[in-house]
Amino acid sequence: MIEVIRIDKWLWAVRLFKTRSLAADTCRNGKVWVNNIPVKPSYEMKEGLIIQVRFGLIIKTVKVLKLTANRLSAKLVPDFMLDMTSPEEYKKLEIKKDVFFVKRERGTGRPTKKERRDINQTFPDW
Repeated sequence: MIEVIRIDKWLWAVRLFKTRSLAADTCRNGKVWVNNIPVKPSYEMKEGLIIQVRFGLIIKTVKVLKLTANRLSAKLVPDFMLDMTSPEEYKKLEIKKDVFFVKRERGTGRPTKKERRDINQTFPDW
């Protein structure tokens, strides 16, 4: 039974990140917090901690149920972490999809130059 593990390795093992180096880079950039304190990739974590990770617009909050050093299959992840992210955070992603998605009729192809200008004028942050 593992008692202590590096946070970057655990974040990778429970499939929050595709690679361990992505998890380590996120920690180094100050986007991973334990008890509202940014942590380094070498932070030794234990069971019961609450971790917050910034993914773009949202902050994902998870509770550590068990520790593992090996990458898990997706079916086993709920045994090792509890997702405590508020529904409001997930709504931010839905709002972004609605704002940046322009409805086009099927089969109309790519937008013309004029249509592209109109889209860019409607959404200048693109």
